[in-house]
Amino acid sequence: MSKKVWFITGASRGFGRVWAKAALARGDSVAATVRDIAALDDLVQSYGSALLPLTLDVADRSAVFSAVGEAHRHFGRLDVVLHNAGYGLFGAVEETEEAAARAQMDTNFFGALWVIQAALPLLRAQGGGHILAVSSLSGIITFPTASVYGASKWAVEGLCETLAKEVADFGIKVTLIEPGGYDTDWRGASAQHSAKLDAYTGLREKLAAAYGSRTLGDPSATADAIMQVVDAPTPPLRLLLGSTALQIVEHTYTDRLATWRQWETVSKAAQGNAS
Repeated sequence: MSKKVWFITGASRGFGRVWAKAALARGDSVAATVRDIAALDDLVQSYGSALLPLTLDVADRSAVFSAVGEAHRHFGRLDVVLHNAGYGLFGAVEETEEAAARAQMDTNFFGALWVIQAALPLLRAQGGGHILAVSSLSGIITFPTASVYGASKWAVEGLCETLAKEVADFGIKVTLIEPGGYDTDWRGASAQHSAKLDAYTGLREKLAAAYGSRTLGDPSATADAIMQVVDAPTPPLRLLLGSTALQIVEHTYTDRLATWRQWETVSKAAQGNAS
């Protein structure tokens, strides 16, 4: 495989750092964006000029365009554009305040949109490239008390599925990365929490009992999967990560299809007789 040039957002920790390091280790070049550029000091020492550290808040559209442009000028092209920056907002729908909801969408959804919009003219001009966006199992199914987080990932799913159809003729590939439960700081330092209402205490206790003891995946184990996807001549639109992810999704879609079939007569009758 020829060496690739990557642009990765949210590269200071978690998946972003794992994938940036894996790309560098195999000889690729990486423009890595972070909030605090010091978080990349060790990678700069190890990989030198192959790594371009950039400070970026993906919610700032003009800053995103500047960072993508700088990376392109520095390396001369971009082969893989991977939007990973994001965080979890935890709270039931009723608990979520407006400012928190808007901030969640600004980073998780609009951040992805700005990165994609900044990269597209460059990828079209060079005749191809690969855009990857980190979604989640929460972009396919829903989890109580992660309502707006899930909504942000469903929005990314719709954006990228449409994008794939719009840019295929330009030689641009699109992949949604959909991790299950992994041992990142998604529920730790990077997470935001809404003020809790007593009415949802019982629900939270049920969720803790159901998910509190589950085994989380190792983020470093995902590196090979991502490298396989970016090297594939025909990469998938969606890639699940995790040993139980497919089982969960299959169960969800089986239930949805069953409901749609149960209500099929009602659905068809709603067509009316209009010509």
